Amino acid sequence: MLYQIYEAQRSLMEPFADFAQAASKLYSNPLTPFGQTPVSQRLSAAYDLMYRLGKDYEKPEFGITTVDVDGVEVAIHERVEMDKPFCELRRFKRFTDDPQTLTKLKGQPAVLIVAPLSGHYATLLRDTVRTMLSDHKVYITDWRNARLVPLEQGSFALDDYVNYVQDFIRHLQKEYGNCHVISVCQPTVPVLAAVSLMASRGEPTPLTMTMMGGPIDARKSPTAVNNLAMNKSYQWFETNVIYRVPPSFPGAGRRVYPGFLQHSGFVAMNPDRHMSSHYDYFKHLIAGDDASAEAHRQFYDEYNAVLDMDADYYLDTIRVVFQEFRLVNGTWDVTSPDGTVERVRPEDIRTSAHLTVEGELDDISGSGQTEAAHDLCINVPKARQKHIEVKGAGHYGIFSGRRWREIVYPQVRDFIKQFDEPAAAARKTTARKSVAAARRAPKSARATAPARARRK
Repeated sequence: MLYQIYEAQRSLMEPFADFAQAASKLYSNPLTPFGQTPVSQRLSAAYDLMYRLGKDYEKPEFGITTVDVDGVEVAIHERVEMDKPFCELRRFKRFTDDPQTLTKLKGQPAVLIVAPLSGHYATLLRDTVRTMLSDHKVYITDWRNARLVPLEQGSFALDDYVNYVQDFIRHLQKEYGNCHVISVCQPTVPVLAAVSLMASRGEPTPLTMTMMGGPIDARKSPTAVNNLAMNKSYQWFETNVIYRVPPSFPGAGRRVYPGFLQHSGFVAMNPDRHMSSHYDYFKHLIAGDDASAEAHRQFYDEYNAVLDMDADYYLDTIRVVFQEFRLVNGTWDVTSPDGTVERVRPEDIRTSAHLTVEGELDDISGSGQTEAAHDLCINVPKARQKHIEVKGAGHYGIFSGRRWREIVYPQVRDFIKQFDEPAAAARKTTARKSVAAARRAPKSARATAPARARRK
């Protein structure tokens, strides 16, 4: 019932938000009788703030059209590589007419970025993607809003998340021979599980795993987020935060953890900070500080856009990750798509190098929670393991903003390059052997070689 009440309230507020937007434009227009007086500026700012507080925030776009690669502007085409009911695997395909740059792009490693399914859209990692594109082929998991997934598509649990990640890794391995995986926040746990299961079966595993600010072991330095999940019972969450999607959406009847409840929780963690930010925005509008006002809009356009999570997935995460600690206790069993039940054994990972990244001031995943992955992957040689603690960085600072670009990314890039070089050398050797074999082939067979080369 709460979901229906919220939707009714949102529909009721929509015309008032539209009115506030129109009034703001009216009072800020220099051609109106109100002019640019101090009073009109304050009224315009007040109505603008009212509009932003009352408007509905849709899913943002990545909006990455070009990136700079060693001084050359490279065009970006965003496309869906794999389409699953609850997730799209997106690729940011790079194009250039510069032959030297094109050769460089082809030789760069492929990276799968697994975005969190924890309330916000994958576009929260826009800065992560944009930065990575200079040196990597980049793919990202773009999770769907559960209220848009019809009931006939079935439910989505934590096991399904793990299976999705394995499918995405296999897709990149098939395309490029191997790949690298980066997980940010919540997905560190299912990604580690996915790679562990692949290792246990003898499948090729990613060359590197980079885990950033995630609750591998939520018992270490528990934060307010961890304490809520640990101190409330499973039944409390099922009773108090799970609701059915109203009839007005494609996923009508689906049990979800609604996005608006998650957003309320985000704001409740730091209410003073948000109030101060909105007041500063009001002052920037009055002062005509367009740059600061636009920075506020960009942040909150992303922060206020939230999605619903399928109830099974959310409740599984509460139980497995934050209450029973099944990954670190070695008691986590995952059901594969064919119904096989498999135990998650990180100790079976032997070849995938792994890097963990934590922020010194992270108030979502506390100190030591991500670093705990090293204690689980005991058969990965120490020379293939690395941990970074970013001084002065909060949770978002390790994957977005100045500290990410200047401190974290160079180390992530170098770590991936270090363990991709043997694979790159193997690819070059294979290419040379192919050319040599083509030259030794009969003339009739060689006739088709140029055509094959052009297709590559």
